[in-house]
Amino acid sequence: MVETVRAQEDEKPTFPLETIYAKRVNYPLRSWLKNVKFSASIGVGNTFLKHKLDGFGVFQRTGYEPRIFSSGVNPPPRYSSWVNTVVTDNLAVLPDSYLVSSDTAKLGFKGNGTNIPIHVAIHYEFKKLRVGGGFGLEPMFMGNFKPITYMDKITTFKPADPSGIMKKYYGMIGYSFYRIQNYLFTGNLQIGGYQPGNNFDKSLIKRSVNVNVGVTVERELSEYWRLFLKPSLDFKNYSLTVDDKSIKHHLNAAYLQVGLTYSIPDLPKCFHKECKIQMNHAHGNKEYRSRVHPFYKKQNPNYGENYPTLIKYKGKNKRKISPY
Repeated sequence: MVETVRAQEDEKPTFPLETIYAKRVNYPLRSWLKNVKFSASIGVGNTFLKHKLDGFGVFQRTGYEPRIFSSGVNPPPRYSSWVNTVVTDNLAVLPDSYLVSSDTAKLGFKGNGTNIPIHVAIHYEFKKLRVGGGFGLEPMFMGNFKPITYMDKITTFKPADPSGIMKKYYGMIGYSFYRIQNYLFTGNLQIGGYQPGNNFDKSLIKRSVNVNVGVTVERELSEYWRLFLKPSLDFKNYSLTVDDKSIKHHLNAAYLQVGLTYSIPDLPKCFHKECKIQMNHAHGNKEYRSRVHPFYKKQNPNYGENYPTLIKYKGKNKRKISPY
């Protein structure tokens, strides 16, 4: 009896499965590329501009914007611009002029700037981790600066040539930490550099590293497209040289961006023009994705979702007790 069972186990099947089912050819490069994501976004931001005038003084004359002067220099040169460039000024001091030095008071100015971040990025996803980088152009428009002290004696001022286009370049790492239904939440850290617009005198500026932290909220639109919303905080600064001294300017910002992410399909589109199969399928020994999947619509590659509501439940039929 034992020998009979063993003989049956050793016997080969009369119809080998490989004669019925073809061995499918895979696409190793596409399998890797499907985890590479390309994204583009646009948004709005507010830059919190602030600087202190340690080692300087402020000169205010009625009817004019304030000037600054270097403490300890006699006679002290005065400057009418010290945010993005340095402009020497010879406005005369009159008896009614107001002068105050940082030796005896806390001096500085703060203001706001509007940003329009336009970014493109690429990253690779491995399970919950993301690694990549990006580049951005940000038109920035600086507004008026207000004094942080002596508001009743010192007026506001606007920097010379207040608008320009800032460039950014960065590396990125992210971690997807939460999902609720179709929404995926991912924390992001970006570290890189930035270059102010041409309205800045770059020969006088020493820039810091640019750090951005944010959360991306993604919604799948289809197999290959995602819509995302990203609030974030940006941290950066630069030092401007005036009279061999440095004025440190802070450019911290808050952003809200919206964009799209695209991934390369892991299967080529079906070559047969008359094929109407919605699910991933094979012709011969090669597998293909459906030709009838709209790129903008979410599809399940196993059975398709072009028509999630059957015709018998649409239009007049939906009011019938029995649609048949």
